[in-house]
Amino acid sequence: MSVPFEQVDFLHLQELGGLELLKAQYRQKQFSRHVHEGYCIGIIEDGAQSFFRSGALHTAPKGDIILVNADEIHTGSSAVETGWKYRAIYPTPEMLLDISQDFFTHKNTVPWFPDAVIHDVGLSQQLSLLFDLFEQKDNALLKESMYLSTLAVLIHRHARAKPSPRILAEAQRKIEVVKELIRNFPERNFSLTELAEYVSLSPWHFLREFKKHTGLPPHAWLIQVRLHKAQKLLKQGQGIALTAQHLGFSDQSHFNRHFKKAVGVTPSQYLTHLNPEALKA
Repeated sequence: MSVPFEQVDFLHLQELGGLELLKAQYRQKQFSRHVHEGYCIGIIEDGAQSFFRSGALHTAPKGDIILVNADEIHTGSSAVETGWKYRAIYPTPEMLLDISQDFFTHKNTVPWFPDAVIHDVGLSQQLSLLFDLFEQKDNALLKESMYLSTLAVLIHRHARAKPSPRILAEAQRKIEVVKELIRNFPERNFSLTELAEYVSLSPWHFLREFKKHTGLPPHAWLIQVRLHKAQKLLKQGQGIALTAQHLGFSDQSHFNRHFKKAVGVTPSQYLTHLNPEALKA
């Protein structure tokens, strides 16, 4: 039996606060610039992946670990003709906050990973074992213990403290304020003038600074935040059409198109991967 070139599966780990495990195999898939609400911590299990992150293009071969910080613009595509296969988890900054307190001097400091690709054979093997464990039923205590210990090793070896907003440049602080506003009200139809006035910048200056510090123009960032909120609403049982309407997408096909570009599957496929029992209903 032939192995499909494109295959995506999600595992939703309720015992770990809703942590999501992605298993994917791609050959021709190309992810446009997008962001995740949480970190992306993954291992390449076959082939090689090419992706943009931190202003540069990176290649991750089989066995290497890929790291993307929360809210960090990145892409994704194959680096070889045969494609790439990987598994990844997406912990939120809140999930890593408690662990990172043991490694950083200041309180409420979340980790920041400077390197997009790391070659750490021992840690890669540990992550692989962790992901295997996640796919098994029960063993909640073992899963949580190994999850925390594995992330502790990752943070200790490869993370730095993320700069506090208090020490950011003034323009960047203002952009962070706007990003927080958008996160809190993703369904609103913001205007460029409204967002610029919110932080006392001219529309042109604001537009330039926003793209400089986030990698995306404001309208594209708003779409990404809406997609994050959409995933939460879908997990909570809200219907696809209502979710699209609630978050300001012009129609369901518009929502489906953006969702697939960022997540890799359509909203209906996403629900199926999260709840296989839905197929039996």
